Amino acid sequence: MGPLSPLFTDLYELTMVAGYYAQGSQDTPAVFEYFFRKLPQNTGFAVFAGLEDLLNDLEELRFEENEIEYLSDLGLFSRDFIERLRDFRFTGELWAPPEGTPVFPYEPIVRVHAPLAQAQLIETLLLCRLNYQTLIATKAARVKYAAEDDPVFEFGLRRAQGPDGGMSGTRAALIGGCDATSNTQAAKCFGIRPVGTQAHSWIMAHPSEIEAFRAYAEIFPHNVILLVDTYDTLASGVPNAIQVFKELRQKGWTGRPGIRIDSGDLAKLSKDAHRMFSEAGFEDPLIVASSELDEFLIADIKRQGAKANAWGVGTKLITGGTESALGGVYKLVAIREATRWVEKFKISDNPEKMTDPGIKTPIRFTDPNGMIAGDVLFQHTDESWKSGEVISHDRMILEQLRRFPSTFERRPLLQRVMSDGKRLLPSPSLPEIRDYAREQVARVPAETRRLINPQTYWVGLSDRLAEAKHSAIEDFWKKHEWN
Repeated sequence: MGPLSPLFTDLYELTMVAGYYAQGSQDTPAVFEYFFRKLPQNTGFAVFAGLEDLLNDLEELRFEENEIEYLSDLGLFSRDFIERLRDFRFTGELWAPPEGTPVFPYEPIVRVHAPLAQAQLIETLLLCRLNYQTLIATKAARVKYAAEDDPVFEFGLRRAQGPDGGMSGTRAALIGGCDATSNTQAAKCFGIRPVGTQAHSWIMAHPSEIEAFRAYAEIFPHNVILLVDTYDTLASGVPNAIQVFKELRQKGWTGRPGIRIDSGDLAKLSKDAHRMFSEAGFEDPLIVASSELDEFLIADIKRQGAKANAWGVGTKLITGGTESALGGVYKLVAIREATRWVEKFKISDNPEKMTDPGIKTPIRFTDPNGMIAGDVLFQHTDESWKSGEVISHDRMILEQLRRFPSTFERRPLLQRVMSDGKRLLPSPSLPEIRDYAREQVARVPAETRRLINPQTYWVGLSDRLAEAKHSAIEDFWKKHEWN
């Protein structure tokens, strides 16, 4: 999908930008940070996705003439502001981890350094790109975790939230770990091969089930996966499929027999189907299970000893299942006044909505076994993380500490990916992003990856940032105390 228009935004972004121009503050250097406060239920980590699409948007961000005319006709904006839009470009810089990186609540995931008006205008676009794809990539990673070494196929296009959601959702699902997709356009765009079998309508369009199977096998001999639950899975579908595979074998066919079961008790049916194939001399049939699957159902079916060895997951993947959105936010953390940065942070009656002050650099610590052990937020000018033991404070209860030994590897989570409005790194292929994601997710501790009641991963504050936060809160209340 192509870059999005600058009109792909909430109106108040445009009115705020117009206000900055009216005040003469549009070029004031500013820093915003993107993060989320809460993971989906029973989820211990998220998989970052959507960055490549965002970078494409920002590189091409400009107002077309018809868009300028539309804004002018609204009667909301001054003629001077409308004229300035003709030369509007994004000239800022972005810092972010590679797509596929595991990320956690309250840490900066994307940091934007840009003139105030530019940084403000991209808020909605950035949130839309990153929140949805990160949600779906995370769901896909959990589904793949439940499926273990079995292939997972993304089948969600027809249940996606419109064509845009179908394309970006498929992309995110592949990043998160799905092995293939039925979405042919996405497969073409992302350089992978699509997968698919047939629908019940193919079976019903023929005089009999076995004739439908024979016809499909004759036309597509290199992709014979037969849908066996149109009428009666065990009494009709599986026996007819076995008969067709026997006929193929007699003709010299050497492929792997495959079936798909799309309804019923998938654990029992897959075990019975596997037994029937084995008795017929087919020891290793591909048995694809589908039908409203998610990570919990796949894990449960496998616990029952199912013989399904591939999984087609659609609705509950492409929609996020029980979680309809990731609540990522984009907050101003610093603004330049004269020769210094002025830190900004949000005070709230709800402690969960209080932000950490200033520009922050998240540092990821890795233990000697290669497992990630925790992330610590440092002030962007603080380089004390580079060596020695690091003491970290819980961001809500500052007195609660965690120590990271000097033997732990440490590295910045963010890297600069855009400068002067231009990307700095070549775009990786989607298979490369997926491989990176799998390698990184494998470094998340098992107790944080588990499907139920995962252990909370540590994201804390450095000594200096904890002190700065404590001082900022005290100063705020001193200035606003009632007399």
